[in-house]
Amino acid sequence: MKISSAKFIKSSTNLKQCPAALMPEFGFIGRSNVGKSSLINMLTGRTKLAKISAEPGKTKTIKHFLINEKFYLVDLPGYGYAKVPRTMRENWQKGTMEYIAKRESLVCLFVLLDIRIKPQKTDLEFMEYLGINQVAFARVFTKCDSLGSDSVRDAIAKYDLEMLKKWDSVPVTFLTSSKKGQGKDEILSYIAENLNKFSNEA
Repeated sequence: MKISSAKFIKSSTNLKQCPAALMPEFGFIGRSNVGKSSLINMLTGRTKLAKISAEPGKTKTIKHFLINEKFYLVDLPGYGYAKVPRTMRENWQKGTMEYIAKRESLVCLFVLLDIRIKPQKTDLEFMEYLGINQVAFARVFTKCDSLGSDSVRDAIAKYDLEMLKKWDSVPVTFLTSSKKGQGKDEILSYIAENLNKFSNEA
């Protein structure tokens, strides 16, 4: 799939503020500073579409980007560390979880995981929540250029080992590097396939 147009539509603090659910949506979520904005920019080929910050927790709202006038990529607030008051962080999480649980047009949630960091309890519990609530998701390992191929395989194996303690099989998985463009074609092809499924069901 080729992305010919990509534009920011709006930021929302909760589900009610989101654009009308008339087109399929693909969300991106993960721990703070995992590389969500960088990945969205890489996928769209627009270096400044999603704002990137070195400060964890910068994304505080649900951001919708309209792609090819046909579907949305959605940048969701990161979970985990953020230099903000606890009550404010809880409000972000409440709005995000409401979106995930109730958004009818959400086709798939891409859960981003930093390949350099060992399996984290928050990530494992979040994916378990998605599985229990039948929210379609895929794992996206980021920053894969920072490790050698053997280390990448070992890191994924550790995640698989933990997840298979409770799962029958592991989710669809992508390896990415925003710096090198790794994983772009694979993720866009996956989105295209699921767009067709969405159209067939509509």
